[in-house]
Amino acid sequence: MEIAILGIDLGKNSCSIVGFDDGGAVVLRRRMRREGVIKLAGKLRPCVVAMEACCGAHHLGRVLRAQGHEVRLMSPEYVRPYVKSQKNDDRDAEAIAEAATRPTMRFVELKSEEQLDMQTLHRARDRLVGERTALINQLRAVLLERGITVAQGRRKLRGISRAWTHREVSAKECAC
Repeated sequence: MEIAILGIDLGKNSCSIVGFDDGGAVVLRRRMRREGVIKLAGKLRPCVVAMEACCGAHHLGRVLRAQGHEVRLMSPEYVRPYVKSQKNDDRDAEAIAEAATRPTMRFVELKSEEQLDMQTLHRARDRLVGERTALINQLRAVLLERGITVAQGRRKLRGISRAWTHREVSAKECAC
């Protein structure tokens, strides 16, 4: 069994795998855990391994690349047109392998651990900024219900809260 392209549909617990030979015929179709995928790929001669760029794909891609395989990650929306009939994990794996054979397919570069760490920091910061903005808007709404208008912005609310705590202004004077 000579596999030229290995299509992997990643799941949380199990992965569906489809192997194509040089002629494009399906020669392998299995379902296994990620550890099993790594063991199976380790026994194969270097080939093209195709996956959708999703959660866990970059880690698995780095492991498979270290085994000598050529890893191709694709955006899920580019794979969707290659799914035949009803969608399921096995057909998704086959569509992934099929899409990887297309000469005009656009692939995603594997991210290093450092790149993923930086992406995580940016996403966490974005979430914190969004939550802070939501809280400020909620406080402005609560104050407005009490007749106190506060202009938009974190600094405006901070200025009002400092003035309020030092009793420099009364509630009626607080309209900004």
